[in-house]
Amino acid sequence: MTVLSMSRAEIDRVHVLRDVVAERMTVREAAQLLRVTSRQAFRLLKAYRIGGPAALLSKKRGKPSNRAYPAIVRSEALALIKTHCVDFGPTLAAEKLAERHGLHFGVETVRRWMLGDGIWKDRRQRSKPVHQPRHRRDCVGELVQIDGSEHWWFENRGPQCTLLVFIDDATSRLMHLQFVETESTFDYFRATTAYLKRYGKPIAFYSDKHATFRVNKVGATGGDGMTQFGRALHELNIDIICANVPQAKGRVERANGTLQDRLVKEMRLAGISTLEAGNAFLPAFTEDYNRRFAKVPFSDNDLPLRISSRRS
Repeated sequence: MTVLSMSRAEIDRVHVLRDVVAERMTVREAAQLLRVTSRQAFRLLKAYRIGGPAALLSKKRGKPSNRAYPAIVRSEALALIKTHCVDFGPTLAAEKLAERHGLHFGVETVRRWMLGDGIWKDRRQRSKPVHQPRHRRDCVGELVQIDGSEHWWFENRGPQCTLLVFIDDATSRLMHLQFVETESTFDYFRATTAYLKRYGKPIAFYSDKHATFRVNKVGATGGDGMTQFGRALHELNIDIICANVPQAKGRVERANGTLQDRLVKEMRLAGISTLEAGNAFLPAFTEDYNRRFAKVPFSDNDLPLRISSRRS
């Protein structure tokens, strides 16, 4: 017994033509039901009478698409990905194939090739526990998430260091990036100064419980319970909010993950191996990143700036 694999449309054709053969329906009525011309209905009926249901199967089944790239093109693209972009995601790999090698493919085409070759896993294979996202703030500058990400940013070409990341909660825009040797209070002072000079005062910074932002010493009783960084923000009428868990400041955490992927690879391609060269590279990278990933704020008024000015 032969088992046929048929689509829903092909099964419907079998049922209609069976009724025509049994004289329960005319060819004209069958054509209307199948949404084909009477001539096409007669062709289908003739094929069905000669070959049965198997004659209605598409002749293209199991054959490559007429729009498919030649196998040699697919092999060349995969060879370049394995040589230069083996740990890249499909989106970044497609961008670099176009930018550096003049090979323009759709992202889904590259994704399908990488999945088929086993050098990329789909979302379900990489899935992690999902946390309910916190709603974005309405205005730019209303809340800025800050964090330090220690990583081998230059891979084996340079020292391990920390990237200080300032990201706007309303838009996910990278507001300031800076490579530093360690996540220290003085480095945060310098990075915050650069941010304030460029963008002005936000209403609040959102951080983790790093010692720069919060007094973590058990039993500390002296002083006012504020760190030097906290006192400086207080003088500027800027609030500091410390998250209890990393997921609470998920936007900067997700940005860190994206940066550890895209930024590391971009610097690899550019041959960057020092903090100085990395910091010089960051402005152009930030502009390109924001163009690709930044969101439009719910409100475009200047409420945060007016509030900050009034509180000064």
